[in-house]
Amino acid sequence: MELLGTTLTSTYARPRPTPTNFLPAISTMASSYKNRFPHYTLSHSLTLPWRPSTYYKVASATPTLAPLTKSAPGLNPAQILSFPANRTALFTRYTPDDWHKSNLNNYRESESSRRSAERLRVDTSRLIQEKDQKTRKIQTDTSKDLGERVNDIAFWKSEINHEIDQMIGETNALSEVKRRLERALAETEGPLQVAQECLYHREKRMSIDLVHDDVEKQLLQEVDSIKSCQERMRRHLEKVSAQLASNRAAQHELERDISDKQAAYRIDDKCQNLRNTSDGIGYYRGVERVDATISIPETWAKFSDDNILRSQSERVASAKLREDVESLLNATSNEMWNQFNLVNVAFTNRISDSADAKNKLQSHLAKPGAGGP
Repeated sequence: MELLGTTLTSTYARPRPTPTNFLPAISTMASSYKNRFPHYTLSHSLTLPWRPSTYYKVASATPTLAPLTKSAPGLNPAQILSFPANRTALFTRYTPDDWHKSNLNNYRESESSRRSAERLRVDTSRLIQEKDQKTRKIQTDTSKDLGERVNDIAFWKSEINHEIDQMIGETNALSEVKRRLERALAETEGPLQVAQECLYHREKRMSIDLVHDDVEKQLLQEVDSIKSCQERMRRHLEKVSAQLASNRAAQHELERDISDKQAAYRIDDKCQNLRNTSDGIGYYRGVERVDATISIPETWAKFSDDNILRSQSERVASAKLREDVESLLNATSNEMWNQFNLVNVAFTNRISDSADAKNKLQSHLAKPGAGGP
């Protein structure tokens, strides 16, 4: 036999050409059934009844290369198959119907998979489009909210800056009034010392001239008046100092608030101007769950409004105190000036009386017989 090839289930061979004068050998009955192929008992698998186990044994068998005439004596060469198949080919696994059904099943499964993939692709595309539209809408709404927030911050910044300017002006005016009041208080020391000096020197009068006259009364009144004015000035100085501290405290709150507003304005303005193509944009997982806020829009606006109201209240009190100090300066000035004039009038009258008495005494001394027998 001439080997043509083998497969997993069959071995193919063809007989070698023989001369025309071939004659079968004369042999005995014992030698007539000798075969070069070993005998194998066909068996079936216990787990897979449709699968012959001879498949594995035939695949390992070595085909003979001897002529078929030696292994099958007495056969006509015309009756020998040109391509004999392996005996395992008799045990086929599937029928043609099974093969067609398998192909149809594969076609149906492929078509179903394609439909599922197409539906998934369409659903995914629709989901992507919906999420993109929703994201764009949310981004637009957020940008709008940020714009409104920036406008709110700009409004409160303007209000606070205006109030800070007003408070600075009021504080400067009150400070100027305080300096005037301190200067007026210092200037009262001179008249007080003069009045006290007058009283001190008038204590040097002799004998009957040491009288409690109108001059002494007016001098004592002047001393009391000056001390009273000084006391009122000191009380107002304390009030002015306390009011200046309140003004600075209110101004400090406004400045701290405007500092926070400026920082918030920079952040929100930058966020409003961000675009999808801006540089330095990163994704921070979980940042949306972080809530570091300590107020809501209502309390946020009320906080700035309360600071402004407090500053306005302090400015009103400061303006009223300035008016009181101005009135005090005018009143004390007029009071001390009037008392100064009264003292001068008393001194003029007393000097005139003293001069008249002196002249009369001198005239009596100058009369004849004065002081003699």
